[in-house]
Parts: sequence; C-alpha cells; structure tokens
Amino acid sequence: MQAVIFDLDGTLLNTLDDLRNSVNAALKMHGLPERTMDEVRRFLGNGLSELVRRAIGKPDQALHDAVLQDTRRLYKMKCRECTVPYEGIPELLQTLRDRGMRIAVVSNKPDAEVKTLCKAFFGDVIDAAIGQLSGVPLKPAPDSVLRAMQELHVSAENSIYIGDSDVDILTAKHAGLPCISVLWGFRDKSFLENAGAACFAQRPEEINRLI
Repeated sequence: MQAVIFDLDGTLLNTLDDLRNSVNAALKMHGLPERTMDEVRRFLGNGLSELVRRAIGKPDQALHDAVLQDTRRLYKMKCRECTVPYEGIPELLQTLRDRGMRIAVVSNKPDAEVKTLCKAFFGDVIDAAIGQLSGVPLKPAPDSVLRAMQELHVSAENSIYIGDSDVDILTAKHAGLPCISVLWGFRDKSFLENAGAACFAQRPEEINRLI
C-alpha cells in the first residue's frame, strides 16, 4: 500500500458543531427554524448546498441560494471554533507517514476550508487536500479521488479509501478502491452495513493494522 485517502468530516475531524452553528445562524437570519444536532448529522455528507437544502426542508431555490450564501460566509469564519480531530487521528496520520505512505484528504466541503483545516490540524502530514471545486462533481463521483491519486502519483491498486458514510462507500467503489468504514463518525454500523460496508474500524489505531 502506497497511499491512504481520507474523508474529512466525521473521519478525521469532528466538524459537527461548527457546521450546525453556521447553518442554524443562516436559517435564523431568514426566519427559518433551526435544526437539531441529530438532524444536521443526518443532513451531512453531500456538501454544503445539499446540507442547506435539507435544512430548509422545502423546494425554494431563491431561498436556498440565499441561505447557502450566508452559510458559506459564516462557516468560513466559524470552521475552527469547535472543530477538533478525533482522538488518535494525529497519531494515526504520523504513523502512516512514518511507514512511508502518502496521505490525501478528499471532502465535499469547500476547497478553501478543507485546506485551512488540514493545515491547521495536521500540518505537513497531509500531502494533498481537495475540497469542492468549481466544475468538479462532488462525491460519490470519483473525480476528486482520482485527482488526489494523480497528485500523489499513485494508482488505485496501491491506494485505499477511508470514510464514515454511505457517500464514502460509493466514492471508493466508483474510484476502484477498497474502503474502510470508520465507526466514530456521523453514521452507525447498521446504516453502513446496509450501504454495503464490509470492512470497519472501531478506533483510529485499527486502521494502521488493517492496511
């Protein structure tokens, strides 16, 4: 194995509080009811635009666009207020690096915030950090993962994908990668099994043994 490609939210970082606070502040600005932690957790996985669409709960494109604009602005300011790495993640990343592996992060959140968070919490351990880019389909389309492999100069045969959601399982499948589903993130084991997950990690240190 030469490369490990990680999802970000719910896999490396617990970003739930900052995402909830940002979308709720935007909803409140537009006179809409705020969402609970569990609701926001369920809404995550397909990018900020889909998070806002689900949080609004009704088909109104103009309203969606306005709330999305405010959510993006607020999250840009709030993305590091409460976010923290999951316990054991910094140590795992360093262990993988010490083993000579290349490490990438691929996320559906805005590219600027992905790069900011990876740099702030993981420094130079991450070789490539890729978020939502204009004109590039979001996960579960494989485009961003394929781009990451190009940046790392590795092939699918020598890479593995790690994430916490059904979106990640499909992303790995579409990119031709094996997948490890983590159980400390935003989805539980039963949900992941129903989505087709076959390999699980209960704690970060298990990933080092699995690969």
